[in-house]
Amino acid sequence: MGSREFHPTDTVVNVKGVKIGGGNAPVVMAGPCSIESEEQLMSTANAVKAAGAQVLRGGAFKPRTTPYSFRGLKEEGLKLLKAAGEETGMPVITELMSEKDVELVAEYSDIIQIGTRNAQNFMLLDAVGELTTPVLLKRGFANSYDDWLNAAEYILAGGNRNVILCERGIRTFETYTRNTLDIAAIPVIHRLSHLPVVADPSHGTGRWHLVLPMGVAAIAAGADGLLVEVHPNPDHAMSDGPQSLTFENFATLMNGVQSVAPIGSSNRVPLRAQPIGV
Repeated sequence: MGSREFHPTDTVVNVKGVKIGGGNAPVVMAGPCSIESEEQLMSTANAVKAAGAQVLRGGAFKPRTTPYSFRGLKEEGLKLLKAAGEETGMPVITELMSEKDVELVAEYSDIIQIGTRNAQNFMLLDAVGELTTPVLLKRGFANSYDDWLNAAEYILAGGNRNVILCERGIRTFETYTRNTLDIAAIPVIHRLSHLPVVADPSHGTGRWHLVLPMGVAAIAAGADGLLVEVHPNPDHAMSDGPQSLTFENFATLMNGVQSVAPIGSSNRVPLRAQPIGV
């Protein structure tokens, strides 16, 4: 169902009037990795909206490498996120981690994010496939393109056609970056699938100073949008501070996105076939 052969034209996911995919302007989803307080979330929401973000992101349930790290405010975080979205007029996206929380997260979120650790949690994918709420499916950190696209099929087969794919980097032998952001995945997946493709340069690099160049590169390669972590004071963030942008740096990123968006649009034009080796 996700292939170009099945559906030749681009799918556009409409989230409260924000259109993702289909050659529309890139959509930037931005906000804190973890919702820490109402003040932290609202200041970030207002800042990213002022810079041009269209969707507010914020984590209420956080998967962490160690169980002793901050793991989110859970339902209280969801309530804060929904309130911030309503006050700023932005749709909101947050991560779902467990089947038992599907109804709860769907109640508060406009886009449900399935993270890399659950990219092949097929029971969870089945569950969100039964919803109409848009789902952003991140690529698993060890997924091939086929693995990733087949994971999306679980959601599509359940009846939910509002699927957005997110390239967020894969694990390689390189240790300087948190992951290796696979920019080639963007044009490849656009060639293979009609689904929108966005990129997450925050998790894709793990270093704030790489978010701007890799985010802009993803847009130039034809990405339909970005997922970016922003925090009022990254040095004191309760999670993922090293990869979070300050408000000022996020505004700089948005300027870069706007400047290369026409290049990304032109790169979505299909190339004519040519002989192998040419």
